[in-house]
Amino acid sequence: MRLDKYLKVSRLIKRRTVANEACDNERVSVNGRIQRASYDVKVGDKISIRFGEKCVTVEVLAINETVGKADAPTMYREVADA
Repeated sequence: MRLDKYLKVSRLIKRRTVANEACDNERVSVNGRIQRASYDVKVGDKISIRFGEKCVTVEVLAINETVGKADAPTMYREVADA
């Protein structure tokens, strides 16, 4: 699944266009490397998203095409920044 779509489906970012812009502005990195919106997300990847001063890092646990709002947090696990 594309990175921008994963961010939207997992509800880490509300809209796919916003996720795409975050990738274009180099605010999203996967496994320590800045990635484009077209990056193919895999289970075990660590995604870091910068929201201004705050940085959120999550580990991908599952990749689902569609998921309900209540089940979205089961797609990832938040990890402490190193």
